[in-house]
Amino acid sequence: MSNDKRRRASVGHLEAAFGVSLDPDLLQRALTHRSYAYENGGLPTNERLEFLGDSVLGVVITTALFHNHPDLPEGQLAKLRASVVNMRALADVARGLGPDGLGAYLLLGKGEETTGGRDKASILADTLEALLGAIYLQYGLDTAGIVIHRLFDPLMAESAGRGAALDWKTSLQELTAAQGLGVPEYRIEGTGPDHLKTFTAWVVVAGNRYGGAEGRSKKEAEQRAAEAAWRTLADQDGSQAGQEDQAGVNERNRGASADRDEPAGPMERAERAAQTEQADHLAQVMPADVAEQQAPSGVEQARANGTRPTADGANGTRAAADSTRADATGAAAGDRGTGLGRA
Repeated sequence: MSNDKRRRASVGHLEAAFGVSLDPDLLQRALTHRSYAYENGGLPTNERLEFLGDSVLGVVITTALFHNHPDLPEGQLAKLRASVVNMRALADVARGLGPDGLGAYLLLGKGEETTGGRDKASILADTLEALLGAIYLQYGLDTAGIVIHRLFDPLMAESAGRGAALDWKTSLQELTAAQGLGVPEYRIEGTGPDHLKTFTAWVVVAGNRYGGAEGRSKKEAEQRAAEAAWRTLADQDGSQAGQEDQAGVNERNRGASADRDEPAGPMERAERAAQTEQADHLAQVMPADVAEQQAPSGVEQARANGTRPTADGANGTRAAADSTRADATGAAAGDRGTGLGRA
């Protein structure tokens, strides 16, 4: 397989992430960084496509936010858009494209390659915008909008959940203030040579440390640490709210159970005694079959007592009826015996 065919098979994964196929020349231009163009005889760069894609992305995101949040004022909408359309957010989306991220497909010059350009946030964000511009040129705004929604809808939903903050540090500060945890404090360390330095940041909230997040700049590392802390604290806050809700349910259930188990009052006891007396009287003066019909059933008695009828109650009623019949039969036999004796 030739190098061109291998490269085409490779970018097929990238096109699959977008859901569209691009003209090979247009795709190559979108992936061409100026450092590669300058080292290879002044090839066209992706900067014009980036300019176009930036505008397409902006109008699609702005339109979506306008319709999704009809009650938000202009200032809040602007904050939401800024939290979605910014270099760091675009770079994060780009890193998730294809099996190895967008950086694996970039055409970079040697100098940019050696300084970690394939994971540089500015290059990734610019290249993503260039690809969106290329999709718009080939397919139009409708298809470009579908692609943008596929890539950015999760980010828009997440940003709305953060209270329309401009960044994770602002979001974290708002959350800790709401929870009474004080102001977050950041710790940062740098490692590596100056041209390829990596920074690791932690954030301390109420004595607890979160993060250990890395970035190519101090700002990026702090943002990632703030994101980690925000997610942990937000999850804890949600779990605590759920536990409080469950505790309320349990308390209500205990109250209902106590009401059911409460001993009967004087009126209930008097009513039950009257029903028992009525059944005894019927058993003495009426035939067994009539007494069974007149005696209050287990269901009726349960309703009178304000309780639910049960199988035991029904069985008890049948047993009482059987006993009444037996008593009536015995009484009749006794009467017959007495009559024979008198005869």
